[in-house]
Amino acid sequence: MRGFIFDIKHFAVHDGPGIRTTVFLKGCPLKCLWCHNPESIGKQSQLGFLEHKCTSCGSCVRACSSGAHTIDSDGKHIFDRSKCTLCGKCATVCPGKVLTYYGKEAEVEEIVADVLKDKDFYVCSKNGGVTLSGGECLMQPDFCEALLKRFKEENLHTAVDTCGFVSKAALDKVIPYTDLFLYDLKAIDSDVHKRCTGQDNAVILENLKYIDSLGKSIEIRYPYVPGFNDGEVRKIGELLKGLSNITRVKVLPYHNYASTKYKSLDMVDTLPTVIPADAEIEEAKSVLRDMGLCVAD
Repeated sequence: MRGFIFDIKHFAVHDGPGIRTTVFLKGCPLKCLWCHNPESIGKQSQLGFLEHKCTSCGSCVRACSSGAHTIDSDGKHIFDRSKCTLCGKCATVCPGKVLTYYGKEAEVEEIVADVLKDKDFYVCSKNGGVTLSGGECLMQPDFCEALLKRFKEENLHTAVDTCGFVSKAALDKVIPYTDLFLYDLKAIDSDVHKRCTGQDNAVILENLKYIDSLGKSIEIRYPYVPGFNDGEVRKIGELLKGLSNITRVKVLPYHNYASTKYKSLDMVDTLPTVIPADAEIEEAKSVLRDMGLCVAD
């Protein structure tokens, strides 16, 4: 079975417990204004071009058969996206990694073999293992099921990072093979959620309760974005304290480091301009702790 991924990150320490490998699948049903992985949103392949880092060496020009890359009379690299066929050859030969190809098909066993290279590290770290992320990995439920099943056959700890905006059928495919769900919870108020992500959150809240009812371990991830969902702290706490299997809550301070990615992909930069102060994050954590929740430092 083949799936569509855009990255595999080894020695990840923020995508679940222990040392992990994170497999990033392409495609996401939400369009969060603060998304720091814009290359994960679309289902199709994309080519990133960091124009400010280009030395105009011409390697891409020689590799491109469609004429999408040219060097003008002033020695400037011109990239015409309308001519690009997304073959990815230019990114392969670019010596400075100025061009990055996002999105490729991969076989289950190809990914499993890559993940197993670091099995000794997973074993040596507490509950280390593999995490499926995105985008929204459960937009490819059959592929996720096949991957997770193989990982469990190799006795690996498995985690699924999800926004929750998926069908219950997709969840049912992966639940038997998932040790931990990393569940994004952006807002409780439906209007706030729709304004921030483009979608209502009814399905997300229902799925969270469903997973909890099955006794699966859940780590909540709350991206804290001033001016957008910073008023949702107590509402999130009220919901979570009524659930039984929340292992901990992580308050993730918003950052705008991804602005260069938006530019490189020729995508509209929707990133908010205000960064939360440390005191704001600590206050949010304190509120959630006072409500009886285990909150990560």
